[in-house]
Amino acid sequence: MAEENKEHEYSADSIQVLEGLEAVRKRPAMYIGDIGEKGLHHLVYEVVDNSIDEALAGYCSHVEVTINEDNSITVRDNGRGIPVDWHAKENKSALEVVMTVLHAGGKFDKSSYKVSGGLHGVGVSCVNALSTKCVVTVRRDGKVFQQTYEKGKPVTKVEEIGTSEDTGTEVSFWPDGSIFMTTIYQFYVLENRLRELAYLNKGVSLQLTDKRALDAEGNPKTVNFYSQEGLKEFATYLDGTRSSLIEDVIYIDTEKNGIPVEIALKYNTEYSENVHTYVNNINTIEGGTHLEGFRRGLTRTLKKYADEQGILEKQKIEISGDDFREGLTAIVSVKVMEPLFEGQTKTKLGNSEVSSAVDQATSEMLKYYLEEHPKQAKVIVDKVVLAARARIAARKARDVQRKTAMTGGGLPGKLADCSDRNPEKCELFLVEGDSAGGSAKQGRDRHFQAILPLRGKILNVEKAMFHRIFESDEINNIMKALGITIGTDEDSKAVNVEKIRYHKIIIMCDADVDGSHIETLVMTLFFRYMKEVIEKGYLYVACPPLYLVKSKSKKNEQRYCWTEEQRIAAIEEYAAGKDVDKAVTVQRYKGLGEMNPEQLWETTMCPDNRTLRQVTIENSAAADAAIAMLMGDDVPPRRQFIEENAKFANIDA
Repeated sequence: MAEENKEHEYSADSIQVLEGLEAVRKRPAMYIGDIGEKGLHHLVYEVVDNSIDEALAGYCSHVEVTINEDNSITVRDNGRGIPVDWHAKENKSALEVVMTVLHAGGKFDKSSYKVSGGLHGVGVSCVNALSTKCVVTVRRDGKVFQQTYEKGKPVTKVEEIGTSEDTGTEVSFWPDGSIFMTTIYQFYVLENRLRELAYLNKGVSLQLTDKRALDAEGNPKTVNFYSQEGLKEFATYLDGTRSSLIEDVIYIDTEKNGIPVEIALKYNTEYSENVHTYVNNINTIEGGTHLEGFRRGLTRTLKKYADEQGILEKQKIEISGDDFREGLTAIVSVKVMEPLFEGQTKTKLGNSEVSSAVDQATSEMLKYYLEEHPKQAKVIVDKVVLAARARIAARKARDVQRKTAMTGGGLPGKLADCSDRNPEKCELFLVEGDSAGGSAKQGRDRHFQAILPLRGKILNVEKAMFHRIFESDEINNIMKALGITIGTDEDSKAVNVEKIRYHKIIIMCDADVDGSHIETLVMTLFFRYMKEVIEKGYLYVACPPLYLVKSKSKKNEQRYCWTEEQRIAAIEEYAAGKDVDKAVTVQRYKGLGEMNPEQLWETTMCPDNRTLRQVTIENSAAADAAIAMLMGDDVPPRRQFIEENAKFANIDA
């Protein structure tokens, strides 16, 4: 009994002190965000950030990232190479300090790096801690040095292994499968990030090689990224599938108040605003003071020009800030010595001094362009006037919608609501079709699950003017059900999600081509007009099964399958050497309506069994480009995408 009490005793001995990198292995999500696919790829970003820091300091021009056959990663640069000499304070090699001590590195010494990338500064030591093995090779001072680590701990000394005329650092690491949910790297994820870094750091070449994928000649898949004109080329790339309003890219690369500012913008004939902001190469998806400065400078300068030309007076129309931003694609990149981050995901810049610097740069850039290009300036202002008219039409449509809601009840009649009123516990299923909606209503848990059937394919907002969304019954039903309003008198596209009624919004469609199209239409709606819902982590996609495999010989033996591999495995297990046609029956679900309420509940709606895919924005520029390509007017890029990816589609014969 005494021994048992000792086990539950809370004393000084119960307090654990995690030394060195043990804390990283114990709580990895605190340092890299999560232990899923996102965190796995973050390991690569941390190592590449070190190489980019060398480039920002003027010592590196080339970075190579290689996905090896066993899913390990190698990152090599031609920078100065991590120092290997003795570190007096830590009593070990400087290389070992960088690789094994949190928050250690040259970026904390302002004489080494003025600015540096990476959000938290935890750096390569975290990568080392979360890898079963890590090998670092340094080339500097005419020699080659190497040290090997396992789970963050050195297993060899820093050894001199040869000579070399080159300089630089090479890091190879094997992510720990006991920590990460997956250790399989996705080529396209790394491809998007390296492309982005090439545009953000003009003059630096980046190469991505995948040794897992070989061409007909046995060569690994390789892509190279290099930009001579930086953000100017980035804006052209992002707007590549949109029709240009003017062909020019308006651009500036300057320094204001000691802050380097680079801005590029293009106007297109479409209706959305796409401004992508970066601080020290970090995509600040929540914006911040640099975004505020850009918008202020843009609005003030364009309005002043239009007033001076007498254009607004002739049109007799009131212009607001977001009228100037309709059809705008812009990238704002600043370099800040000590950035302050805040917001939901710590990607919102808080430095007040940056706002005025970006404001000044934007104003200078636009003033010069408008004066030098009067013909293009008039086209831009005409677009602004058109946007203002659309905004006024949208306001009238919104007012009609609100009056209708007030007289006819606040919630749509098709909504089968849940009884719980705590948004954190409540779920809304946006279901394709009335038939599936009926099954979902019967199969759901009425306490916390609400159902809203969608009739057909909703409006493609990528190709529609703003006021059209208030004329769409299906979109109005979605917004009413959610309790979300779009537009205020001050900002016609502002979104209020404070009173959202559900913290899980689940798109549930058929597992076929039409279902996928509806999913994409709904996600486009949220991305363009209710992005905060995605940023807060509220949007999901349900994963109904593709097959039901039943055993004929064993009663009640059946298995739901979500992939072709699972279907084959189930058939092999149930057949067990027998003829497949006597042994099993396979049902292919082509629609949610083919499932009865019980089946829909146990496979797709029950929290204990279901699989949900959360919709996130990892890379806003890549997401913007993808949606513009998939949902816009330009057909050739979409056709090319379909041809390249058709092999991954699940299409029935």
